[in-house]
Amino acid sequence: MNKFYKCSLFLPFTFFLSQSGLGQDIPEQADISRNGAIKVFLDCRRCDMNYTRQEIPFVNYVRDVKEAQVYVLVTDQNTGSGGNKYTYSFQGLQEFEGMDDTLTYTSSPDQTSSIIRENLTHMLKMALMRYVVKTPLLYKMDLIQNEKLDAIEVIDKWNNWVFELRTSPRFNAEETYRTIYLSNSLSIFKITPDIKLELDLNQSFNRQRFIEEEEDDIYIRSSESVNLLFVKSLGEHWSIGLRWDLRSSTQSNYDLRHSFEPAIEYDLFPYSEATHKQLRFLYSAGYEYSNYIDTSIYNLIDEHRLNQELRIAYQVQEKWGSINISLYGSNYFHDFSKNTLAIDGFIRIRLIKGLSFSINGGASYINNRLNQRKGDLTEAERLLRLKQQATSFEVGGSVSINYTFGSIYNNIVNPRFNRY
Repeated sequence: MNKFYKCSLFLPFTFFLSQSGLGQDIPEQADISRNGAIKVFLDCRRCDMNYTRQEIPFVNYVRDVKEAQVYVLVTDQNTGSGGNKYTYSFQGLQEFEGMDDTLTYTSSPDQTSSIIRENLTHMLKMALMRYVVKTPLLYKMDLIQNEKLDAIEVIDKWNNWVFELRTSPRFNAEETYRTIYLSNSLSIFKITPDIKLELDLNQSFNRQRFIEEEEDDIYIRSSESVNLLFVKSLGEHWSIGLRWDLRSSTQSNYDLRHSFEPAIEYDLFPYSEATHKQLRFLYSAGYEYSNYIDTSIYNLIDEHRLNQELRIAYQVQEKWGSINISLYGSNYFHDFSKNTLAIDGFIRIRLIKGLSFSINGGASYINNRLNQRKGDLTEAERLLRLKQQATSFEVGGSVSINYTFGSIYNNIVNPRFNRY
């Protein structure tokens, strides 16, 4: 009796892989090595590999890129609709050198993770066929059409406008403690190849009550903000924009903070290559007005200032690993010593077969908190982070090393006793 693996494709087609099918015979294959099948290194940190191995059983998945005949890099970026654009870059290695390709898939915000996973896997199957047809498995594949294809004109009645509402109430109670937390937001955005418009409204409220025999202590922390960003494309390397922000925060001592900043950005690489490499320089300068809840450390209750900032963002994703680094600096024009400098990012590198190294971190020098409250904080304000505390720096980071060894093939799926 013939055994079939049914592999549905991204379009309404189906491939069938038969162990005794059309034309040329293939030697009996072991479950682990799949002799004769192409060796694929799938570089995808968020892929469901168990599902991928089950749905695409006609390739060998190897752990080391040096063993691979096909290298697949998967990257993703957020889209204007609230979904994600996934880019699959295929690089042929060894005898497939020069057989490179790039495919993309864009998910919609209403699609479940299961649907997205299925569609991405279908696309991967289709793309791998150009390599499979150069192996003996060519004669074990068959292509059929699942349904009639009709041309459908897509009409977007929303004209690329997307609205997103979020709310997150939380409540906790103990004998001597009560807390309630509310977080609400509304996002409105429209993103096309030429423009990017984002409007965010956010509100949060946190009330903590400590119950004692003589007197209860109640602490409240709240914030509200309105953020508007508009960006206009000026080609493959340049763009201009405008950022307008309104904010109030009991923690940061803002009764009202208003800022207005025009900006310009240059990307050394074309924006169309953003899923693989970016080197962006963003400069902005603008006006800032602050009205404080309490008198600031400079004995002011409100002030008008001009400031500027520069951000440099570098990102590259290749088969050897990935680098993401951001450098940031800003200062006030009235006093250049009132400034901040920051760097953060992560690097992930494959060193040798089975060994990878990752480092994450960030550091910042802070000398521009004009909003800092005058006077000392109470013990409760410090411990509960009710009010912003003075500091001249922030540092954080982590390092990880991962090493695996053994069989270069990892085709088998066994979900028994998995936690999820």
